[in-house]
Amino acid sequence: MSSSRLNLVVLFGGESAEHDVSCVTAAHVIAAANPAKYDIVAIGIDRDGVWHRAVCSPAATSSGRLSPSGDVVTLSDIPRAHTVVMPLLHGPLGEDGTVQGMLEVANVPYVGAGVLSSALCMDKAMAKQIVAAAGLPQPHFRVVQEPHFAAADIDEIIASVGLPMFVKPANMGSSVGVRKAKTRDEALAAIHHAFVFDEWVLCEEAITGREIEVAVLGNVTPEVSLPGEIVAGAEFYDYDDKYVNSTAQLTIPAVLDADKTRIVRELAARVYTELRCEGMARVDFFYEEKGRGFLCNEVNTIPGFTPISMYPKMWEATGLPYDRLIDRLVELALDRRSRSKRGAQERK
Repeated sequence: MSSSRLNLVVLFGGESAEHDVSCVTAAHVIAAANPAKYDIVAIGIDRDGVWHRAVCSPAATSSGRLSPSGDVVTLSDIPRAHTVVMPLLHGPLGEDGTVQGMLEVANVPYVGAGVLSSALCMDKAMAKQIVAAAGLPQPHFRVVQEPHFAAADIDEIIASVGLPMFVKPANMGSSVGVRKAKTRDEALAAIHHAFVFDEWVLCEEAITGREIEVAVLGNVTPEVSLPGEIVAGAEFYDYDDKYVNSTAQLTIPAVLDADKTRIVRELAARVYTELRCEGMARVDFFYEEKGRGFLCNEVNTIPGFTPISMYPKMWEATGLPYDRLIDRLVELALDRRSRSKRGAQERK
């Protein structure tokens, strides 16, 4: 490796239902990373959890999807010196604090939120409770756990959040396992469907309003992008709408007046801070124009970087192009490591 370049280890794939999305994301991040600054090491995790040194040649990345195949490697094969790891593992066993904890133990700087924030934001139910404790606006919600859930509970849930409602696995992303329920029977079916993906399930009030998203960067002081808006091509912005059909319409920046733009950016920074986010996150809102205003929906600590992804597009509209966005994320990873108290603790 050249002494003037960092090892940028792109970790992708994984065992979650979002494996394919991660492979697409990795291809585009690697293609955009500045070769004058980074020596790229691509490590793909297959669906069985086996790590492979993946091919990241221009031919491989130009295909738009990397494959987690090649020589089998382990954590010990990741270079330690002059290295930053960029986890692009969406969903469980990647975005939920598990990989972040592994990298902390290995003492390797990494892009994105730390263990606590990753776990909180991955678990939508816990994140909702933190946002509620902070007094920030969000839709009405209820949380159910599979071992304690009985069909008779559905009436109390409906009384609390109303119909229609959205039912979501607490620990999934990219709308995997999410259903919109319009009747009591549909709500029951949606809850049992969500239990396929997670023991904890979030039942949330369905909001009639606009879907506004904001990209945030930073460690101690959040930097906030211009907001964007999604107009779903399906009944709601589901997995197929995001990654298969590409029928959703994205408006960046969102058509909001200056005051509303200021409000949603300030709210995004507050949510980011309350959930202890670092590095990056995308904060999603609903906007009830003639109702409660902006309502926090959820926070994604590893937002997608595909060509249709909102996160890089919002930063590009704010003046931070794709390649420089990668640089900023690496800088933030190194900044967090420089501020870490670990060294002081180890010297005691």
